[in-house]
Amino acid sequence: MNLKEKIKIDLDKSLKTGEKLTLSTLRLLFSAIGNKEIEKRTKTVKKEKDLSEKELIKKSQLEDSEIIQLILSEIKKRKEAISLYQQGNRKDLVDKEEKETEILKKYLPEQISDEELKKITKDTIEKIGASSLKDMGRVMKELMPKIKGRVEGSKVSQVVKELLSK
Repeated sequence: MNLKEKIKIDLDKSLKTGEKLTLSTLRLLFSAIGNKEIEKRTKTVKKEKDLSEKELIKKSQLEDSEIIQLILSEIKKRKEAISLYQQGNRKDLVDKEEKETEILKKYLPEQISDEELKKITKDTIEKIGASSLKDMGRVMKELMPKIKGRVEGSKVSQVVKELLSK
């Protein structure tokens, strides 16, 4: 079962059980997936004009990695909203956004620990021979595909800066 099917099953389940927050969060996520698929289909049509409808639908389906990126984007939006709501002293909205974030995190791959992140980062730095903060871009370019979706980019950036500035 792919990630989209799992989300759809959980959406149906929350509809039956009446979990309103889970339902609204998953509806928004499913809608975002649909929009991204439409965007992908449009690009595919422009590139390959002679596809049949079935081939077009198949090529426009999002892969799990693309859905994970979409979920990470949705989580990032909620974190930005949380900081704004905190500035406005809106505890009720902060709580809602935090709960939505937790619901979305269920669909991400298992997150890696700080220790594992440091080890992978050190190995990558040694592999490419990075020695200063000037090499940060090269390190990030090499490192991100290995850990994509398993840790936040800001955390990765922080660890890389820390290790390169030693």
